[in-house]
Amino acid sequence: MTAAIAVGSADTPLIEQTIGANLSATAERYRDLEAFVVVHQRIRQTWAEFDATVDTVAKGLMARGIEKGDRVGMWSPNFAEWTYVQYATARIGAIQVNINPAYRTSELKYALVQSGCRMLVTCTEYLTSAYREMVEEVRSALPDLEMVVYFDTDDWGELIEAGEAVSDEQVRERADSLDSADPINIQYTSGTTGFPKGATLSHRSILNNALFVGESCGYTHDDRVCIPVPFYHCFGMVMGNLACSVFGATMVVPCPTFEPAAVLKTVEAERCTSLYGVPTMFVAELGLPDLDSFELSSLRTGIMAGSPCPIEVMRKVIGEMNMDEVTIAYGMTETSPVSTQTGTDDSIEHRVSTVGRVLPHVESKIVDPDTGETVQRGQRGEYCTRGYHVMIGYWNDPDKSAAAIDGEGWMHSGDLATMDDDGYVNIVGRLKDMIIRGGENVYPREIEEFLYTHPAVADAQVIGVPDERYGEQIMAWVQLGAGQELTDEELKEFCRGKIAHFKIPHYIRFVSEFPMTVTGKIRKVEMREKSIADLGLSGAAAAETA
Repeated sequence: MTAAIAVGSADTPLIEQTIGANLSATAERYRDLEAFVVVHQRIRQTWAEFDATVDTVAKGLMARGIEKGDRVGMWSPNFAEWTYVQYATARIGAIQVNINPAYRTSELKYALVQSGCRMLVTCTEYLTSAYREMVEEVRSALPDLEMVVYFDTDDWGELIEAGEAVSDEQVRERADSLDSADPINIQYTSGTTGFPKGATLSHRSILNNALFVGESCGYTHDDRVCIPVPFYHCFGMVMGNLACSVFGATMVVPCPTFEPAAVLKTVEAERCTSLYGVPTMFVAELGLPDLDSFELSSLRTGIMAGSPCPIEVMRKVIGEMNMDEVTIAYGMTETSPVSTQTGTDDSIEHRVSTVGRVLPHVESKIVDPDTGETVQRGQRGEYCTRGYHVMIGYWNDPDKSAAAIDGEGWMHSGDLATMDDDGYVNIVGRLKDMIIRGGENVYPREIEEFLYTHPAVADAQVIGVPDERYGEQIMAWVQLGAGQELTDEELKEFCRGKIAHFKIPHYIRFVSEFPMTVTGKIRKVEMREKSIADLGLSGAAAAETA
């Protein structure tokens, strides 16, 4: 029998450049081709124009005293300024800290303090998110934060104007002092302590991941990629923006946050060849009553990722949205993010029922979670991966870094997987009880600890239950203190504005006790099984995914 281990090809060499140098090379090669289209802001730039804008923002950051290694937080939905800051920080060696735009005060404070951000770039408000109010509420507790730039105010123009005092030569000197192995990005991902951990990524890791993700999609400078997924996540900023800048393809941004009709309208108007989304996004697009009215013949490929991909949804995307070469990608923030992906030339069966094979220059293996020994192909075990794409570590957290990456450099995913005889991987479950709701990773402990702060709550246990739209929904089993009373809606209202909306429990069950093992451990598996039965979710639980 063959061991469940695979090594990606080395035919395409790794890029040994910084992100800034790679962007400059692309801008030189494709100067007059369209680089950046932000439909909702009516922005349209060539590669030469985009590169020049990045330079002006980089000069503004330098003028404000941002040095190599300084952390700059970016907190907003998908606006052009997000992307400018992404490339400008990379050009001058500042470390961009991605902050989820759905974060509220407690989460914002944690991310800014833990990363030690000197500057935060954000907008004053968007829909129900009062960003300025939240910043002001926590600012006194942020000792490292010196500057806040609201890009929808005069702040942005003043930043650009300040940069006029910085010369091209100063920017070049800074850029030349950088190394591709330098940390350049911190992304917060939930962890076993219940608090987010800052996965720290280098130029080399995310730039090369973008290269091979784009290669799997068959990208060239003729492609136009519609990016409705959030920039704060690797899906948007690496698989989206960076994959475009590596190949000279066009970044097309349809809307600040996902709107299915706006996305398809943009695909039609901009003649996009590729479309991204988590499964829930594609479900929403397929569910539009006027889906047939959109001209989607330009579409060729795209990526579905972020959470388990229902096989039927993949089939419909191929059949009804003209995405004959759509791919599935699998990974985690800690791996920049992709380690396996299907290719445009894979069979439809492989593209709808697996997460593909290992990317170039990447190793993958399936191990027995108890012994650490590599299992045989076809057997279940924990998915592990090693290579250029594995994070430097968790920011300022060597203990948790060592727990995630073993002594031989293998990143342990916590996901249960199988590998077939041809090397195709299938994700079959999770060792950890991480919840993936609509592409958002949520760790139950974080929500449990917040629920404990309600004066009526004595104990709380959070689980994920299956959901046909989001993959999983959050459910809380709650024990109240003696003599206390509380309703579902009162507890949800307590959460609103304090934790991100996607972390607020969808289902709440008030109980007097939890199912326990004989040693006193709570049996979350039993809780989940009972909840599925009581809520009538057996159909959603049976949905096939890749």
